[in-house]
Amino acid sequence: MSRKSTTTTKKTTTRAPRRASTSGSGKPKNIDILVNCASRETRIALLEDSKLMEYRVEREERVVGSIFKGIVQNVLPGMDAAFVDLGLERNAFLYVADILPEETHDTSPASIRRSELRRRKIKELIKPGQELMVQVTKGPRGTKGARVTTRISLPGRYVVLMPEGNHLGVSRKIEDRKERERLRRIGEKLMPEGFGLVMRTECEGRTEAELKADIQFLQQLWSQVMENARRLRAPAVVHRDQTLLYRTIRDVFGDEIDRLVIDDPEEYEKVSMVAGMVAPKLKDKIELYDQEEPIFDQYKIEKDLDSLLDPVVWLKNGAYLVIDQMEALTAIDINTGKQVGKTSLNETILKTNMEAAEEVGRQLRLRDMGGIIVIDFIDMESAEDKKKLLAHFTKVLEKDRARNRVGRISSLGLVEITRKRTGESVTEAITVECPMCEGRGRVPSTDTVSLWIERAMRRQLNEEGNAFFIQCHPAVVESLIGPDGEAIEDLEHELNRGVYLRANYDFEIDEFEIEAGTMESFDAKLMNFRRAQVLECNVRSSHAMSGYKAIGWTDDGFYVELIDGHDLVGQRVKVNLLDIRRAFAVADVIIPGKGRLN
Repeated sequence: MSRKSTTTTKKTTTRAPRRASTSGSGKPKNIDILVNCASRETRIALLEDSKLMEYRVEREERVVGSIFKGIVQNVLPGMDAAFVDLGLERNAFLYVADILPEETHDTSPASIRRSELRRRKIKELIKPGQELMVQVTKGPRGTKGARVTTRISLPGRYVVLMPEGNHLGVSRKIEDRKERERLRRIGEKLMPEGFGLVMRTECEGRTEAELKADIQFLQQLWSQVMENARRLRAPAVVHRDQTLLYRTIRDVFGDEIDRLVIDDPEEYEKVSMVAGMVAPKLKDKIELYDQEEPIFDQYKIEKDLDSLLDPVVWLKNGAYLVIDQMEALTAIDINTGKQVGKTSLNETILKTNMEAAEEVGRQLRLRDMGGIIVIDFIDMESAEDKKKLLAHFTKVLEKDRARNRVGRISSLGLVEITRKRTGESVTEAITVECPMCEGRGRVPSTDTVSLWIERAMRRQLNEEGNAFFIQCHPAVVESLIGPDGEAIEDLEHELNRGVYLRANYDFEIDEFEIEAGTMESFDAKLMNFRRAQVLECNVRSSHAMSGYKAIGWTDDGFYVELIDGHDLVGQRVKVNLLDIRRAFAVADVIIPGKGRLN
């Protein structure tokens, strides 16, 4: 049974997407969360005034937030770190600061002992073979394993419970002093003995009963974690963090959200039930989408998702950003592009930078980029303009839920920021490293590879024989042959060897094989052609930049230059061979019922 045909008695929504609108303060009027559930992935999009601002995708179980019972594999005193076997593909990294207690102003004997403990070395704290309970704080990334901590925290909807802690904190995003004091008093009253507590932003305005229920739920969860830890043998997972959808309900779905629209009836039922228990006031905001058109198509955001992999992002004013995500940092360059302005150069630059700052803030959230980020704004001479830009950019980043820190504008117009990274960015989650360039982002050109082949043949000139047989990528075959076959003829004369070429469609652009031998043996093996012979080939466009030329490729990779036939690209045709060389042939296309094309 298809998902669309599942019946339900709950309410559905057929509302069209809202038109973009903003309030005078610049804050979005409407914030919607769209959830697309499929058998192999879950996609969640957050829209502000119908504009895509955040996107998350989950295709496999996530490890960040999960709690493991691990085994210390080795301790590295020189790095003040250890590697812990969690049962994952790579061992996790545990830094000494993630083992020790947090700073405290308590002067009790116990606190003093902890202070003394801080000065000890990691080899005095843990040893190989020791079992540890750890929580993943950063997921595996590239060649790096996960990062873990022994300071375990359990996030709820309103609070974060920290086993074996003693700290009480209130979210910095709650700015009202009276509310902070109220929450602190409630926290002091409700904080269980032997636990630390952090009052999350979402707890603002909540009653003591609501906060107490959240704390009790987390205490029960911790009891279950401890039971699993006693029962399971290391390495093992003792608690998995919730799925992407439920983390969104827990961390994002709050009073400021207007609607949460889900396109799966089963998930809709589950989410409604969870919301009814933890946030009854928000239950009416959950809607089921049941139209035939896919939800992301209906809300016109698939196009935005397609552009997530593009390094260039165009702005409305004609300027554009270039985003380059690397292992160590992300660089974002601002360019004026088609923006020419109307009054003065300084005003044009300031307006471009201000609009770019808005888009940079959006891209940080949309692509979930983290770590060190350097933005190269267009250089401004006016100190006042720089101040305006930095203030505007800082205000834009206030909308971001991820913790970030903004530096000053340097003399070169650069702004450095750091943004908390907990795992892969969105682009990393939906892409893999290019097998051709191995993550470099560029591959050798066909001319470069053809020159590699030429040099390799020169190195083999001392081998017996009078010919070479080369297999390589079709585009490299073209480069070696050259216009009208001139390049391959010059190469044969220079090497004083016959050169036989065949395309291998399984080869990457930089792969090739060279076999030395005699023309007699290669003729017998490869040249089973004759003039006026009719054979079939597949017509493809030239790989060259001037790709107006059509090329025929036989099933064994022989290059056939077609006198005409560009209109037949993508078809399999019959051709009549006019001229045959070792590396290529020239042919006419035969049109059924008409004979030759020319």
